[in-house]
Amino acid sequence: MSIVEKIDKERLPQHVAVIMDGNGRWAKKKGLMRVVGHERGSKSVNNIVEASAKLGIPYLTLYAFSTENWNRPETEVSTLMKLLVKTLKKEIKTLTENNIRLNAIGCLADLPERVRNELLEVMEITKNNSHMVLTLALSYGSREELISAIKAISDKVKNNIISVNDIDESIINKHLYTQILPDVDLLIRTSGEHRISNFLLWQIAYAELYFTKTLWPDFKKNDFYEALINYQKRERRFGKTSEQLS
Repeated sequence: MSIVEKIDKERLPQHVAVIMDGNGRWAKKKGLMRVVGHERGSKSVNNIVEASAKLGIPYLTLYAFSTENWNRPETEVSTLMKLLVKTLKKEIKTLTENNIRLNAIGCLADLPERVRNELLEVMEITKNNSHMVLTLALSYGSREELISAIKAISDKVKNNIISVNDIDESIINKHLYTQILPDVDLLIRTSGEHRISNFLLWQIAYAELYFTKTLWPDFKKNDFYEALINYQKRERRFGKTSEQLS
């Protein structure tokens, strides 16, 4: 039995999120420039998107560029932005053929104009695709997202559009960047780090966390399948007891 055959197709996570970490360290270990690590990392993106679509996972969210990443050396940021444009242009055909809708979350206004325009164009081209939603978190920070939501909700209360008593989880969800996405079921982080790094803090409230030492450029389909198998071995209780679930 192959590893993919061990996955129960009836118990797949609906929403998988990935912190793609380790591109720079992968390149450094091989005596290469960091940009080479990012380029190789884009191949891992292709592999995981393809695997998710084939399995039938409806939502996949990738942490591509955080608000903190703007603090990296200017040359690296510039290279990352160029790589993003190149990748988006290259993947239009793949997204269309696989019926995948591209979505993006974050402070998109902070992206360079060329990057933002390319991103919006691909999102427009794929907006009616329905097999899977691929979300790129770009210039994204969860705390900033929550602050933005609080400001928007407060403004509505101030202008008597809603009352304080109306505020519940549903209202908050509607004001987040992820309003079209369900909560995360499985969060994967590569490279051996064991932290969330300001990613989807509200949305991962009941997510299963999976950490692997594998650096992102080395993260293949079989590594992804291993994460899914590990996820399916866990008992998700959501505050209940095992007896209640059975």
